[in-house]
Amino acid sequence: MISGCLVTLGLMLGLMPALIDYLHRIKFGQTERGEGLESHKKKNGTPTMGGLAFILVPTLVFLLLSLCTPFKLLDMNTGIILLAYVGYGLIGFIDDYIIVVKKDNEGLKPAVKFAMQSVLAVVFFLLYRSTASTGVWIPILDQTIDLGVWYFFLVFIMFTAETNAVNFTDGVDGLCAGQMVIALVPFLAFAFFQQQANVGFLIGLVICALLGYLVFNLHPAKIFMGDTGSLALGGLIAAVAMVLKQEILLILIGAVFVAEVLSVIIQVTHYKRTKKRIFRMAPLHHHYEKGGWPEEKVVRNFWIAGIVCALLGLWLGVM
Repeated sequence: MISGCLVTLGLMLGLMPALIDYLHRIKFGQTERGEGLESHKKKNGTPTMGGLAFILVPTLVFLLLSLCTPFKLLDMNTGIILLAYVGYGLIGFIDDYIIVVKKDNEGLKPAVKFAMQSVLAVVFFLLYRSTASTGVWIPILDQTIDLGVWYFFLVFIMFTAETNAVNFTDGVDGLCAGQMVIALVPFLAFAFFQQQANVGFLIGLVICALLGYLVFNLHPAKIFMGDTGSLALGGLIAAVAMVLKQEILLILIGAVFVAEVLSVIIQVTHYKRTKKRIFRMAPLHHHYEKGGWPEEKVVRNFWIAGIVCALLGLWLGVM
């Protein structure tokens, strides 16, 4: 399994330069928002859809090892996680493709995108519900509460909210990918504590793929993940939390993602009512950029916050 992780990392480091060059040649570049930060305008034209690499590489490595080795890696849980990873990535790919072809920043209509995300959330609930309980473990209290039919609404919110939260976090070089690595580490530990080695191995492959991608995404980024990558990562971590029965801890471990999406909701709601802004700009990382923080400082401080939340979530999960 360690060799599989090393192969994934090696493939990412080897393939990313070729992918960047190819995306440059076909002019699949980033289109920054007209109302966005002035410092971000220079990023126009930077290759996007880098998420294709860290979706396809770990997925193919996992499936090939499952087919070509005696290890039965593909089961219901890993199947759901892979479907969420690839499925939400496909929605993001469609969105990115529309953006790069039209050369604007609109993409899929929000209602259409949300509808597609919602359909997948329902599908994953039905798949998971066929083999698992509707109980939710409550940290600290160490008790499990059966939500019954209400579990559907929890899963629905997890998938739709998490995919959008991760998507909003992807706005500064290295922030989203690094934050996702940090957030996945506690779930990697939970998988092995629960003796779900297959899930743990899949998480490990994704972490290694993200580390390989980060080499090219740190400031100044040579490539962006696009909605292809951010929606895929949101679907992945929601599915991981669901199959590992750590739905509540997802909120704490992914607190940076939660803060990012809440900042948007608060900003939009407050502005519609008062025509005034609470934050200089939303999502939250832009608020700090507007306040004078360089991108590297934003990323470093958000990563630190993410590490604190991840360690606290890990402690609560194993105590």
